[in-house]
Amino acid sequence: MQRLFLFCFISLFSITSNAQNLDRTIDSLIQSEFKDNNGPGGAFLISHKGKPIYRKAFGMANLELDAKLNTNSVFQIGSMTKQFTAIAILMLEEQGKLKITDPVSKYIPSYPNGNNITIHRLLTHTSGIKDFTKMKALQDIAQKEMTPEQMVDFFKNEPVDFAPGEKFEYNNSGYVLLGYIIELTSGETYEDFIQKNIFDKVGMNNSFYASDRKIIKNRAFGYHKKSSGYVNKTVINFSIPFSSGSLMSTLDDMLKWQNALHQNLLLSSKEETKAFTKYKLNNGQEIEYGYGWHLKNINGIPTREHGGSIFGFKSMAVYIPSEDIYVVGFSNCDCNSPTQLVKDIAKLSLETLKDK
Repeated sequence: MQRLFLFCFISLFSITSNAQNLDRTIDSLIQSEFKDNNGPGGAFLISHKGKPIYRKAFGMANLELDAKLNTNSVFQIGSMTKQFTAIAILMLEEQGKLKITDPVSKYIPSYPNGNNITIHRLLTHTSGIKDFTKMKALQDIAQKEMTPEQMVDFFKNEPVDFAPGEKFEYNNSGYVLLGYIIELTSGETYEDFIQKNIFDKVGMNNSFYASDRKIIKNRAFGYHKKSSGYVNKTVINFSIPFSSGSLMSTLDDMLKWQNALHQNLLLSSKEETKAFTKYKLNNGQEIEYGYGWHLKNINGIPTREHGGSIFGFKSMAVYIPSEDIYVVGFSNCDCNSPTQLVKDIAKLSLETLKDK
């Protein structure tokens, strides 16, 4: 009995010690990048087996009001929105309202070359259509309220970059098209579909389709850094990035999202697996992208990753399925990118927590 007690005590001490060491190391890593305690900052979370083991915020949420960031701060997540768009498409497929093999022309008959561009090609960034963020004319509409149809019309007649399936090239236009298809097939707005079918079901009570007009408790304000100091973010109408980058969320809500995916709460395992499968180009070359996630690895151990960038904000998350480790980080200044930091934290977490 004494030996058993001693073994349990030593094991508990070892786990506690490892957690404290991980805490200190991560604090140091983050503070080496987010050095200005009086400037915009960031928020970070690590979870293991669905439970948070690290959750901290650094820096300011609002410079004018001298308000600090906290772990409940609401950030714009930019292109991490694409995860939600991709899962929404798969939900509609599971409901029998569309197929990922369907051509775009089935839903938007006037779309150029729409017979040869499938929903699958949009999801995997292999469609070849022009990315609207690279169009000079974007500045002319950046602050206008656009319908999804108007956004599609904005880029649909641009020359294509390559034939469908020839290359992988990250593409925001494809995900705007997906959002429009969600609306056409569901009969709901994209915002309402995501709210009812994902946020409400998962209990993501502090996640939103972004708005500069709504009163959003714990909102983190976005900033740029100029030679003269920090300035408020450039204003863009959220109907522009739409389903490619217009969602807002928190650390805890993103963990709820990840846990819902892990537990197959939104989709059957068979359907959800499609999001995390590496696909191939026409020539048979495999790409490191599924539907809404980059599929990479840390020292040969598979990961699911994605970041986001929108005026004033950057985001990044890495999930390690084999160990159920999730790391997510947000920044409310596009001068501070959490991308490499989150990857480094994920690697450190894997080394510390593997097989625990």
